[in-house]
Amino acid sequence: MGIVISLVLIAFGAILTWAVNAQGGTVDPQVVGVILMVVGVLVFLISLMLWRTWWGAGFWAGWGPGPYDDPAAPAGGVVRRRVYRPTTRRTTYVEEEPPPPPGPPAP
Repeated sequence: MGIVISLVLIAFGAILTWAVNAQGGTVDPQVVGVILMVVGVLVFLISLMLWRTWWGAGFWAGWGPGPYDDPAAPAGGVVRRRVYRPTTRRTTYVEEEPPPPPGPPAP
């Protein structure tokens, strides 16, 4: 998602920089366009650096614990686990009531 946003920022900044001719005013659209392009390039580079699927999860293993790191794994090794949670079985307990006390004796 960051790559798409960065490309939109770069495109919008390029439009403001080279396609808009505005004279006067308090805000210069060319300056705003250059700022948007710089921010777009920075977001693009950060997105590429933090995108884990380029090199796999093992590339960033030395940069601190991640969701796939296992402290018991050998140095530099990464263990990927898929966790299946078993369905919980519902147990119904039926408590039987004791029989009613005997009534008065029959005449």
